[in-house]
Amino acid sequence: MSVNTIHPEVVKLVSDTITQSNDLNFMADQVAHLLVGALGVKGVGIFIINTDTNELDVLSSSGLSVDYVHKGPILIDESIKPASKDEPVIVSDISKSSVLQYPEKARKEGINAIVSLPINVRGKIIGALRLYHGETWDVSTQDINNLQIICASVGMALMYFRLSTAVKMMKDTIDDIHSIWL
Repeated sequence: MSVNTIHPEVVKLVSDTITQSNDLNFMADQVAHLLVGALGVKGVGIFIINTDTNELDVLSSSGLSVDYVHKGPILIDESIKPASKDEPVIVSDISKSSVLQYPEKARKEGINAIVSLPINVRGKIIGALRLYHGETWDVSTQDINNLQIICASVGMALMYFRLSTAVKMMKDTIDDIHSIWL
């Protein structure tokens, strides 16, 4: 039987953290730490898709060893892959799953369950939020819904930071051009 563990206060706290951040890495670190602490999971990873390498790059992690985080490239086609742009992948017991790219490393890390949710913006997957549990985990529908809300917020933040960086680069270029002409 699944139990709801993600309370609305946690979703609000994560949302507040995201909206009050002005630095992408700080925001991702805070979200990962908050989720580990609030949910009592072993670890959390926030990943972004690297379209050049077709891999998931670690944006932030909390609760996981350096060895596990840097175990090797996380290939999109070989790692936990959602069936659709909106569907989470729930591995309630990794010993009964064949979707892990590095199952031995997960066992060595003490991971027994993984929940992977796509982070998408406008229907395009741009990353993933993964929660790692030290025990088998029967995740409730309500918890999945709350995690999807968190993923939507993280996706909007990623888009905001990308646009903000592009605008700043354009402003710097215009300022440089303007200073040349003066």
